[in-house]
Amino acid sequence: MSDRDPLKEVEELFDQLTQFTAPGAADIPVDIVDLDDELLVYADLPGRDPDQLDVLLTDDRKLQVEAGDRSEDTSGRYLTHERTRDSVTRTVQLPAAVDQTGTEATYDRGVLTVRLTKLTGDGDGTEIPVE
Repeated sequence: MSDRDPLKEVEELFDQLTQFTAPGAADIPVDIVDLDDELLVYADLPGRDPDQLDVLLTDDRKLQVEAGDRSEDTSGRYLTHERTRDSVTRTVQLPAAVDQTGTEATYDRGVLTVRLTKLTGDGDGTEIPVE
């Protein structure tokens, strides 16, 4: 019998691979919901102002969300510093082509909601205003 632990080897491999993940790649958690004729994308972006958010639809099937730097006025010394203040970007591949003109984005209580109407089309990209 071997002393190898296959599960431990998989965990070590996963740890090695995640070391090379682009910074900020997983900083914006998203949910994508398929509602038959449209898609809803929810992105958690707490502590941001709507004017710090950029939402771009490219190739009818890629949605890019970017949140600018967050600044806070602190006069004290940090004892714990875990919350990111850097800009973050996330691009998600949509499961279906969407109509670039049938999109809207809203931001409420730290959650960005992007509503995309499904439709096949072509284009270079459309910026989606955030309300």
